[in-house]
Amino acid sequence: MSKKGILLVNLGTPDSPSTSDVRKYLNEFLMDGRVIDVNPVLRTFLVRGVITPFRSSKSAKLYQHIWDPKTGSPLLHYSKLQHQLLQDALGDDYQVELAMRYQSPSIESALARLKENLVESIQVIALFPQYASASSGSVFDKVMDIVRTWQTIPPISFVNSFHDNDLMIETFADNAKKHDPETYDHILFSFHGLPQRQLIKCDHTDSYCLKVDNCCDNLNDTNKFCYSAQSHDTAKLIAAKLNIPKEKYTICFQSRLGSDPWVQPYTSEVIKQLAAEGKKRLLVFCPAFVSDCLETVYEVTVEYGDEFKALGGEHVQLVESLNDSPKWIQALKEMVVA
Repeated sequence: MSKKGILLVNLGTPDSPSTSDVRKYLNEFLMDGRVIDVNPVLRTFLVRGVITPFRSSKSAKLYQHIWDPKTGSPLLHYSKLQHQLLQDALGDDYQVELAMRYQSPSIESALARLKENLVESIQVIALFPQYASASSGSVFDKVMDIVRTWQTIPPISFVNSFHDNDLMIETFADNAKKHDPETYDHILFSFHGLPQRQLIKCDHTDSYCLKVDNCCDNLNDTNKFCYSAQSHDTAKLIAAKLNIPKEKYTICFQSRLGSDPWVQPYTSEVIKQLAAEGKKRLLVFCPAFVSDCLETVYEVTVEYGDEFKALGGEHVQLVESLNDSPKWIQALKEMVVA
């Protein structure tokens, strides 16, 4: 009997924290037309002529800070655990493969293994809770670009997003409870940022995104596929699960690149404001990530932590990501068998 194929895809990570491997990773990542969605000639100049020559060595030092001598990148480490645990949970009727959108293991090699084993179908789960063209959209693009060369293509389906998945929400809430949320002065839901132009492109009405006050506050038919609106929805669901009042949390966005306006408010600016208000202890969720990674382990814990202390604060505490939580593995299983 043939098996059903499952392809888990996360963003990716350098093969090592060396400058050369980080440069290779950044070049592949940033040259993606869905990530930096500008004229290809301009993108090439920006990435290969400006960004990676200056950013590679700096980013390599950050990766060295989080790199484990035995398990390597935390993102790849937890992705491998998720892969194996999901395979165990699904059993012999399924073949689960893991890939990274950029670098290793590649989507090409994962799809090749599914093809070789004659799976009867392929379900692609891009491991990004909120849909964005630059993340999930890029994964779907890559998968279809590969399989279009096959002479026969099994049925392929995609999980578009899972921003409101109950078990995912419960896992984030459970992880937060370990840190006693009520003991913190304020709580941040910090999502990975995107250029505003990418949100605007998602508004097919041309009359809603950033033109209606608080356009992302509530999910509706117009913004239901908007990354920012889905992020707001995720944060609200986690806050409701923990009974966190609206006035005690802020939804913000981190990791912006370049001078163009990105989704706001920026996490760094929110931290400055909270420090100015005399807040001393911050609890930070990063619900755009299913695995802890550079943006959580280093950017939040180290960079924002140091910045907050320099401004008079005392402590920034990261809420761990989903990682290898049993509830998260159950959530993945239910996406497959639903």
